[in-house]
Formats: sequence, structure tokens, C-alpha cells
Amino acid sequence: MKSFNTDQHGHSAAESGDVYAMSDPTKNVDDDGREKRTGTWLTASAHIITAVIGSGVLSLAWAIAQLGWIAGTLILIIFSFITYFTSTMLADCYRAPDPLTGKRNYTYMDVVRSYLGGRKVQLCGVAQYGNLIGITVGYTITASISLVAIGKANCYHNKGHHADCTISNYPYMAAFGIIQILLSQIPNFHKLSFLSLMAAVMSFAYASIGIGLAIATVAGVDVTAAQKIWRSFQAVGDIAFAYAYATDTLRSSPAENKAMKRASFVGVSTTTFFYILCGCLGYAAFGNKAPGDFLTDFGFYEPFWLIDFANACIAFHLIGAYQVFAQPIFQFVEKKCNRNWPDNKFITSEYSVNIPFLGKFNINLFRLVWRTAYVVITTLVAMIFPFFNAILGLIGAASFWPLTVYFPVEMHIAQTKVKKYSPRWIGLKMLCWVCLIVSLLAAAGSIAGLISSVKTYKPFRTIHE
Repeated sequence: MKSFNTDQHGHSAAESGDVYAMSDPTKNVDDDGREKRTGTWLTASAHIITAVIGSGVLSLAWAIAQLGWIAGTLILIIFSFITYFTSTMLADCYRAPDPLTGKRNYTYMDVVRSYLGGRKVQLCGVAQYGNLIGITVGYTITASISLVAIGKANCYHNKGHHADCTISNYPYMAAFGIIQILLSQIPNFHKLSFLSLMAAVMSFAYASIGIGLAIATVAGVDVTAAQKIWRSFQAVGDIAFAYAYATDTLRSSPAENKAMKRASFVGVSTTTFFYILCGCLGYAAFGNKAPGDFLTDFGFYEPFWLIDFANACIAFHLIGAYQVFAQPIFQFVEKKCNRNWPDNKFITSEYSVNIPFLGKFNINLFRLVWRTAYVVITTLVAMIFPFFNAILGLIGAASFWPLTVYFPVEMHIAQTKVKKYSPRWIGLKMLCWVCLIVSLLAAAGSIAGLISSVKTYKPFRTIHE
């Protein structure tokens, strides 16, 4: 086992641009001395699809059921347009001050620091990392629900649809957590492309299965007026959650902003197509009885083997998607610690270990302990709060406005120097205010749904209870 140190910022020799530590530095580092980025618009599209087509798509039939055909479809299209529009602004802010030749910003907080500064950097950090943490918790919940659904599908097939097929989520959450502990030792985000590509394929697979089953089924539990209002607000939050995604580290040729805009267009348009199909066809199949998750809440029972396969695809997808959202958290903490304690061997030392069948692998003790602790904590939180739709709506409401709308718009105004009170300035500000009001209403609906879920929750329950 061989030990070597990273630099004071937590980068290895390749990442920090140490030409003496590499045999061919021109092939390993970029023009700013960092490790050469290998991302393309294709891998970025895969990351977007991996992040977007996930637990969000599973609740869209329920969301359309709360909002109705016209309003539900219209809100889906509006959210997709807003997401794409603001993502193009964010892509132009990757470099500062010029979108083509300026200094690169490697994190969302760095971008906000370059254009806005002050307390807004801290507010961005709270919103961004709070959102990422919430999503990793949500994905742990969703993956366990899908794994439980496989066991239930087999039970219902063998014993009948009204059998007592009680299965606990907890062992599956623990198993998912163990897998994530292992995957979390992958040191860099851009080395996860293989996971994202696999997860993107899984996304298409289970979304297509859901669409096919809905087409094959095509029809309520009525609710009070007050419940309908709160559920409508929560449904908007679910749709907002469905359009949250992370970005990739793109190589510099072609220009990163152009590649990211192309990736955003491909990712958002593809997922919107699947969302409309899943949401509308799911509503057509179930009407007002549309379940919160029409694959795991057993909107369909047969063919049971196809339900099993779809839920297995969901679980495999979320294994990769968890890492897409967790890696920025890992790297933020590790970068901070390396900067604050550059001489601490526990934090900075790397050990080269030969692993059978895998070859050499670099292990850092701090990374091992910290990332393991994070996965354990998120798994425990998921076990304590295993409520699906309300969690999704609350995360979507809390994160959509600041990260998808407010900061990209404010940075665009600062970058392009939009004149105050001009028609464009007024239009952008109105977009911010309207989205803020929608987010607040969605948050209120999600909180109401969460309270209701807490009151009725049973750790061991069947689908018919």
C-alpha cells in the first residue's frame, strides 16, 4: 500500500497541474491547470436524464389527477420551458465575466460568487446542498419502495390481489445504503459517466413500461374541496421536483456554454415528452384514483414479471442517480477540509491499494469515513421519514425557485447588464415573483400532505390498508 499526499486544495498531482508528477502534462491537464475534463453534451444529457427521470416521473399521474388534463399538461410544459430558459442563462455564467473566455466557475456557489457575491453565496449554498441532501434521502426511500414492490408483486401473483403481503422497507434501505457506501468511494464526479449512462437506460426502460401498461389499461376516490386544493398545490411541487437536475464538467471544445445548452435542450425535451406521456396516460388509466406512484403502489398487478422488471430498473437507476447528487456534497466538504487543514495527514494522504480484479485504487481515510457517515445518516433519515409524494413536493418547492429561477435570472441580469426597469428587466423580475408564489403554495400543500402522512403512517402495511 503506497501513500502520497494531495496538494493544499485537496487535488492530486493531476488535478492540481503538477507537471513534475506526470509524464505528459499536456494530455492530463486543461488550460487552467486542472485535470482535463472529458464531459460532452452527450454525457451531460445522460446526467440530466439520470437526474430528472427518476422518482419525479412516478408521481406525475397523481399530479395530473389533482390538477386535471388542461392545467396539469399546461403546468408540465410551463415548467419545462422555464427550466430550459433559465438553464441557458446558467450555462452562459459558467465562465466569468465573459461566457466564452472568462474564468471557469466549477461549482454553483462559485458562479454566484462571481456575479452576485455577498450573502447570496451563502443562501445559494444552503439551497443547493439542502436540495441535494433532500434528494439523496428521497432516492433512498424510492429505491426501497421499488425493491419492496418486487416482493409484493410476486406475493400478490401467488396469493391473490387481496393477500396480506406485508414487507418492511427498512432492510432494503439498508441494502441500498451499503451499495452507496461502496460507490461513494469513487473520487470524482466526472468518473461517474458509466453510472449515468446505465441509469439513463434504466430510466427509459421503466418509464416506457409504465406508459405501455397505462395504454393497456385506459378508465373516483373523491376528496373534499379543501383536500383537493392542498393536493393541487402539492402536485405543483411534485412537478417542480421532477425538473431539478445537476450539470456535468464539460470539456472546453466546443465552448462549454454551447455544449451545455445543447445538453439541456436534449435532456429537458426528452424528459418532458416522457413526463407528459406518463402523467396523462396514467391519469387516463386511473382517473381520480391515480396512485402516488403507479408502479410501486400497484396501479398494475399483471403481468407481475414486467412489474418486477420495471421496479428493478427503478432501483438500478436510483443507484446511479444518488451518486450524481451526492458527489457535489462530498467534494464540497472535502475541498473545505483540505483548504482548512492542508497538513493533516488523515485528510490529505492518499493510499494506493491493489484490489483483485479491479487493479490499483486510491483510498483516502477521510474520504472513506466522511462519505460512509453521510450515506449512513441519509439512510437513517429515510427510515424515519419514509413519505413519498409529500417529500418530493416539499423538496421541489424549496429548491425550484432559488436554484432554477432566482439565481440564474439574477446572474443573467448582472452578466448582461440588463437596464433596471427596462421591459426585459421587468419581465425577468415578474418571472421570479410568479415562480416564488407558486413555490410557496406548493410548499404549503406539501407540508399539509406530510402532516397527513405522519398521522396515518404504519411502518408495516400492505397496499390495501
